Amino acid sequence: MKKLTPFALVLMAGLLAPRLAQAQGTLYVSNLGQTPAGTASIGSDAWIAQAFYTGANSSGYSLNAIQLLMDAGSGSPDGFDVSLYSDSGGVPGNDLGSLAGSDPAAGGLFTYTSAGLPLASQTLYFIVATAATPVAQGAYDWSYVYTSAGNNQWEIYPLSGSSSDGSSWTMQGRAETFQMGIYAAEAPEPSTLALAGLGLACLVFWRRGSLVRLPKPLPVRGPNIHANVRAMSR
Repeated sequence: MKKLTPFALVLMAGLLAPRLAQAQGTLYVSNLGQTPAGTASIGSDAWIAQAFYTGANSSGYSLNAIQLLMDAGSGSPDGFDVSLYSDSGGVPGNDLGSLAGSDPAAGGLFTYTSAGLPLASQTLYFIVATAATPVAQGAYDWSYVYTSAGNNQWEIYPLSGSSSDGSSWTMQGRAETFQMGIYAAEAPEPSTLALAGLGLACLVFWRRGSLVRLPKPLPVRGPNIHANVRAMSR
């Protein structure tokens, strides 16, 4: 069995590092530490959208999770849903995927995870929250502040909106900014992908060199056939 060379060890460590970082994610921007100024109700007839802007990594990002600061709900709300939406001229556009988490009716800080939804560099997106029940039956309440937040070239953008059906939106610039934190990981650069291909090729080469080769059978010739068979069976 062959031993890994120092070069191979360094190469494998370099390939594993981006995966470990991606699994954990980084908190890029948050306004959760600010004191809430109020709350807004969420229901099937009361959708809320909050904009955020991504950083400058040229290969984009992968969304790991978001955290929302929620106040205690009222009545009997059910079916809370939070999703990532694209931007369509300053309003939520296409639904890019839902995030998974627990029901926030009790109020507090809640985490919603993503299966790695892709985020483009320096692009506006929306976090959209709704529910299965109308506000008259019960409402979830999302806390907001009156200031924006930015960090690492990311920003929780001072743009939010409301809708009764998720299709027609009324947007408010520099008004309520809903409270959340965004966790993401940088997508690998093309050079990292090339390095991964090189590492895979080295690994295949090393594995092939480690295969055990079976000895060739002894040749069988003429009158010595019985002696050759006995020699092979020993």
